[in-house]
Amino acid sequence: TSFSTPKKKKRDDGMREHVTGCARSEGYYKIDKKDKLKYLNNSRAFAEEPPADTQVRNHPPRRRSEQRRLLSSFTGSCDSDLLKFNQLKFRKKKLKFCKSHIHDWGLFAMEPIAADEMVIEYVGQNIRQVIADMREKRYEDEGIGSSYMFRVDHDTIIDATKCGNFARFINHSCNPNCYAKVITVESQKKIVIYSKQHINVNEEITYDYKFPIEDVKIPCLCGSENCRGTLN
Repeated sequence: TSFSTPKKKKRDDGMREHVTGCARSEGYYKIDKKDKLKYLNNSRAFAEEPPADTQVRNHPPRRRSEQRRLLSSFTGSCDSDLLKFNQLKFRKKKLKFCKSHIHDWGLFAMEPIAADEMVIEYVGQNIRQVIADMREKRYEDEGIGSSYMFRVDHDTIIDATKCGNFARFINHSCNPNCYAKVITVESQKKIVIYSKQHINVNEEITYDYKFPIEDVKIPCLCGSENCRGTLN
């Protein structure tokens, strides 16, 4: 039994048409240079010509500066607190703690800080009110003069007494240069200290503690002109 090689027919574009429907079943055959050039020229022209509906709307590539401007305008419309917090993590402000004229230790700027900037996050353990009450009593029994607890909301308190960062050394002032703000990052509430105004190098970082009013008063030593006299 002999198998005859199927006859190759040429198409309009010069390429052979496979009778069996598959090039592999028809064996090897050489393509003429003229047919190859004709096919390559047709395919190149098709690749270079854009679709008819995109010819009018096609724009030259944007410069990098324009792309950055568009990106900044987009991020400006997003959650600015989240953007600033991410920047704070990668580029921390230069701060130091040393003796303060207000009370004991304080936190000071080692670089100029512009207004409305995130200065530092108040870091500690997130605990419930019941645990906070127990710890406050225990800290008094242990002779710890100050407890560094910061209320986030009705249920959560951040305790930085024994595990915190430099933010716990920030002193109170009735005329502060910073303020505290609760922000939400990845469904978790955080306390971040913002600058109210421009802060110079070696200037002490302060904010208003805003303690609730109580009968037993805590004297304020901030020394500002509009000092209320007490923290609570």
